[in-house]
Amino acid sequence: MFSKIKNTSNYHIGAFVFCIIVFTNCSNTSQNRNDIFYYNEDAGITSLDPAFAKDQNNIWAVTQLYNGLVELDSNLNIIPALAKSWNITDNGKTYTFYLHDNIYFQDHDCFANGKGRKLISKDIAYSLIRIFDPATASPGAWLLNEKWLPITNPKIDKNIYNNSKIIETPNDTTIIIHIAKAFPPFLGQLAMPYCFAIPQEAIEKYGKDFRSHPVGTGPFQLKFWEDGVKLVMKKNPHYFEKDIYNKPLPYLNGIVVSFIGSKHSAFLEFLQGKLDFMNGLESSYKDDVLTKSGGLKQQYTHKFKLVLGNYLNTEYLGFLMDDSLPLSKNSVFANIYFRQAISYAINRKEMVAQLRNNIGNGSVGGFIPKGLPGNIEDNIYAYNPEKAKELLHKSGFNTKDEITIYTTRNYLDLTVYIQNQLAAIGVKCKIENNPGPAQRKMVSASQALFFRGSWIADYPDAENYLSLFYSKNYSPAGPNYFHYKNSEIDNLYTQSLTITNDSIRTKLYHTIDQKIMNDAPVVTLFYDRSIRLVQNNISNLPTNPLNLLVLKNTKKAH
Repeated sequence: MFSKIKNTSNYHIGAFVFCIIVFTNCSNTSQNRNDIFYYNEDAGITSLDPAFAKDQNNIWAVTQLYNGLVELDSNLNIIPALAKSWNITDNGKTYTFYLHDNIYFQDHDCFANGKGRKLISKDIAYSLIRIFDPATASPGAWLLNEKWLPITNPKIDKNIYNNSKIIETPNDTTIIIHIAKAFPPFLGQLAMPYCFAIPQEAIEKYGKDFRSHPVGTGPFQLKFWEDGVKLVMKKNPHYFEKDIYNKPLPYLNGIVVSFIGSKHSAFLEFLQGKLDFMNGLESSYKDDVLTKSGGLKQQYTHKFKLVLGNYLNTEYLGFLMDDSLPLSKNSVFANIYFRQAISYAINRKEMVAQLRNNIGNGSVGGFIPKGLPGNIEDNIYAYNPEKAKELLHKSGFNTKDEITIYTTRNYLDLTVYIQNQLAAIGVKCKIENNPGPAQRKMVSASQALFFRGSWIADYPDAENYLSLFYSKNYSPAGPNYFHYKNSEIDNLYTQSLTITNDSIRTKLYHTIDQKIMNDAPVVTLFYDRSIRLVQNNISNLPTNPLNLLVLKNTKKAH
């Protein structure tokens, strides 16, 4: 049923020799494979600098190399990491963190004698300030700028800690962060990879090349990386965390990331036991693995495990609505009736059943997914082709015209389904299929009028989803890829940032989401679920609603 990989023997001989060279502490190749976790990243990795951990492929890699002040557990509870404790004062505007005193950066030649030094509070201050330094150009800057006290073009130098009133470091194990206004999701934001701790020495030595010379405090450290070929991480022997039996973490000796561009080919590697887990399934083989109801077929149960999890991921179609841009001026997508017609034209439940084996929820309300307070339970745009035709007629759309949907190969089947659904109401579509990086670049640069997208939560608060519709977050600086602007939404969103009462804030989130859906700048397609295939000898590989890959506790049986 499955096609063969070209040059398979040469590829594996190379990988075999490569692993012997890299992991010289292993006595034989069998021992080697049992101590190393193998996974594939078909989208590639663009940077190992946490300031650029925007996409899941980068996030997974940097999560193994660094730590933040806090982290999220499998249930998205905020738990200690570099900070052993903290308190919040000044009506939610001052955060004081107390650091562990036994954490060291990984050994690296950016330090004297190549030995990692102890992490101190000024390292955290430097790392955080670097995020919103314009010179860094971090895509995470938009998350923090309006929440901090006003600062203009901060200059990062040896005096930054004395000159800044945003962050105080009274001693090596205490850091105090002041924000301009109370913002309840702030603590969760500090768990994001953007906020991971780095040493200033590494930036001074490598500058922009820090992307390929990472230095952190995490459970693993970089051994080798060649773009598009392989990334290898080895165990950090000085990692500070231990398990409940006081045994040092991590258990694994290393991680090997391959960059096989085809999910189908990667699946073949997984079937042969050469990858330890797969994230997601491609249409070309999902029906061979899954039942129609989304379970694992009997013939595979003894070979590997199917792990499904809640996933804060909203799949959508987006419209570019900025009439100040030549591309979108006088566009049909500026017409609210046309956008609403598209929403009513798609049978989401059938789409999820047929194309996703019922893994996902096609009964959608707003943009905020199920699992987050503020989610709309009602199916706002339930499938109604007659209503869609009425709205299409009201919009004045010329059915002789043709629109283009921009998508990627992993979602081509879904986009073809949408193409057929829109054809049924009189809207002709062509599909432009792009590589993932090219698609993301086009959408961010406002070069796609109608596009398929996903929004995976960066932190567990509905504000993260509503921020896409705040006019000050226009792309490319922010995530408002639609260039949607509504002064009422802006005012309500800004108001929500100041409310510390959870129930009141949740009601406001609900109201904002409802109003956004009425304007229809996006078509919410479905709320996703995470799906993983995991080899039976792998244990302690937790799932969580952000679909993070956390390997410090993972074990691989011999």
